[in-house]
Amino acid sequence: MLIDSHCHLDYAGMAEQQAAMLDHARARGVRGFLNISTRASEWAAVVATAHRHADVWASVGIHPHEADAHTDLGADALRAATGDPRVIAIGETGLDYYYDHSDRQVQQTLLRMHIGVARDTGLPLIVHTRDAEADTLAILRDEMASGAFPALIHCFTASAEFGRAVLDLGLTISLSGIVTFKNAKDLAAFAAVIPEDRLLVETDAPFLAPVPHRGKRCEPAYVADTLEAVAKLRGVSAAALAETTGANFRALFAKAGL
Repeated sequence: MLIDSHCHLDYAGMAEQQAAMLDHARARGVRGFLNISTRASEWAAVVATAHRHADVWASVGIHPHEADAHTDLGADALRAATGDPRVIAIGETGLDYYYDHSDRQVQQTLLRMHIGVARDTGLPLIVHTRDAEADTLAILRDEMASGAFPALIHCFTASAEFGRAVLDLGLTISLSGIVTFKNAKDLAAFAAVIPEDRLLVETDAPFLAPVPHRGKRCEPAYVADTLEAVAKLRGVSAAALAETTGANFRALFAKAGL
């Protein structure tokens, strides 16, 4: 069961062609889509899309770029949003020091708030981290010491050292089209050795289209290309890896009921 574990189906430019893009992906064998939110104002649309399509699920959360605009968002509001039956994950949240669109302390505070709700609800936390490995790992370790919670690092581009550390914490790692890029040799090497029960694939559509679509707007169908590239790196068939990553998705996102 090939699943795009992270896409933004309601972004401008995607929402207008959503039905066609989903059909294109289904024609390439994609059997599920996790539609990700990045700000509170998106939650209603993201959840509505999941209600319209039986193979689409939703997340609710605040991206680190949007942290400064959500300083008054409390845990109760986020927790309440997870009550919808189509909401199976919390995020994406995390730390982004590359762009620094929001104050770093505010990003950290919101990440910890999301972790608390993930711990309370049992829903997986979807973590974005860019140029913030040390602080991301420190917060994850600190919060895990206070009580375990399910989580994954989406669109993994960090160091192998960071990857091994989050795997030691019990997290899952999701690979995007970046793994197909020619300049991603270190990432490709790490992709080959991620434990098979901790691996997912995603598009992060509309971003990061994999080879051979690089330079185009990404869409969920392209998760099949990322899957094929990762399968080649790992020396397995694409069909086998689709089954593996599908099983991992079912295990992590149990609320989906697959």
